[in-house]
Amino acid sequence: MDAKLSQVFVLLLSALFIASLSDTSHDEQARKTMEDFSGYPAHTPHSCLSISPSSLSVDIQGLQRQIEELSSFSDSPAPTVTRILYSEKDVLARRYIKSLMAQAGLSVREDSIGNIFGRWIGTEAALPAVATGSHIDAIPYSGKYDGIIGVLGAIEAINVLKRTDLQPKRSLEVIMFTSEEPTRFGISCLGSRLLAGSQELAHALKQVVDGQNITFLEAAQFAGYAIHQEDLTSIFLRKDDYFSFVELHIEQGPILENEGIPIGIVTAIAAPASITVDFEGNGGHAGAVLMPSRNDAGLAAAELALAVEKHAMDSGSLDTVGTVGVLELHPGAINSIPSKAHIEIDTRDIDEERRNIVVNEIHQSAIRIAEKRGVKLSKFKIVNQDPPALSSNQIISTMEDAAKQLNLSYNLMISRAYHDSLFMARITPMGMIFIPCYKGYSHKPEEYASPENIVNGVKMLALTMANLSSE
Repeated sequence: MDAKLSQVFVLLLSALFIASLSDTSHDEQARKTMEDFSGYPAHTPHSCLSISPSSLSVDIQGLQRQIEELSSFSDSPAPTVTRILYSEKDVLARRYIKSLMAQAGLSVREDSIGNIFGRWIGTEAALPAVATGSHIDAIPYSGKYDGIIGVLGAIEAINVLKRTDLQPKRSLEVIMFTSEEPTRFGISCLGSRLLAGSQELAHALKQVVDGQNITFLEAAQFAGYAIHQEDLTSIFLRKDDYFSFVELHIEQGPILENEGIPIGIVTAIAAPASITVDFEGNGGHAGAVLMPSRNDAGLAAAELALAVEKHAMDSGSLDTVGTVGVLELHPGAINSIPSKAHIEIDTRDIDEERRNIVVNEIHQSAIRIAEKRGVKLSKFKIVNQDPPALSSNQIISTMEDAAKQLNLSYNLMISRAYHDSLFMARITPMGMIFIPCYKGYSHKPEEYASPENIVNGVKMLALTMANLSSE
């Protein structure tokens, strides 16, 4: 009687299994029935954690060729790169990225402002995906690695994993973010801010214009994005859209190179604040107006620039920095006393409260300087005052494990530059991988990452994503 009962069970399970082959919607139920009956897994997929580091093969020649090809989409001559949001060269570069994603077998989509997504669909596609990516826009006369390594390197990391015959559980997605640089509209990390749900930015983009008085919506339409004002909130992501986000990037500083360490694992991203200040004076002829009678807006701006340096240095921490990156004088003639001055200030710190104290001190200095020099402080605007971002402990641990598996030494370090990761951290656990760059140079044509360091970074990213995908 027991033998007959066993035969019945076997026949029943066989029928369930055969039915599952013809009806994929019953596959999981059939597998579960077999596992419950036997006490053993019915099928053991290729586990991400079983990947041997020695099996990770990076096509560095192909990747370097792609870096060079992408750098050719530039409005300035080589070796510099200039690629501004929604310009003709930016549009061509976007097409190039989409073609590489398609060649990698990724499912490609684009949202209404041009964030580009390439997804490798996992075996459990309904689960939140593991994402990576960066940007490809470039400030005027810059280099060819900032952001680029995090996009082209991410596509290659997917190719690396595909060459191992991995079948990821969670989907893996590469994101090319729109306009990380603030070059055209004065807004940094425009794409990732919107993805993270910035209502303030969605409202501001309806009115913002560039230096030629072209609106954001007009510029987007030129690039082929038919954006309507009401569409801007439609690209907001939900907090459960992604399981994690990991960005690969050059360090943009000299620490890793100086210490001879191939990998940086980022624990936090500094909190940035941007300020615009306008002074208005009387102007006049440079020879006719005597020094005691002047109300020089340019000197007010110069004095405030020195005050920015002082307040940053007086904070008591090396992590506090302040920079006056823009100083414009009107009318801008050698023999005319400036009647107007415009300056733009960047200040950052890993401690938000300390950074905010510096911002307030800069404001108080601007008021005092205007009063002392008899000029008008016509504008003091905090353009953005973002909080810092902490990397996920789980992702840090996963990256540390990957470095150990790859036999790569690493530093736990802070990112004093900010990245799209700062905003992705608002909607998903985040982590960053740094690789060394020559003398820490960035935002200049001398920017460079060696093939060896690029290979290490791509392998780190590939192994980290594979392990996160298996969670």
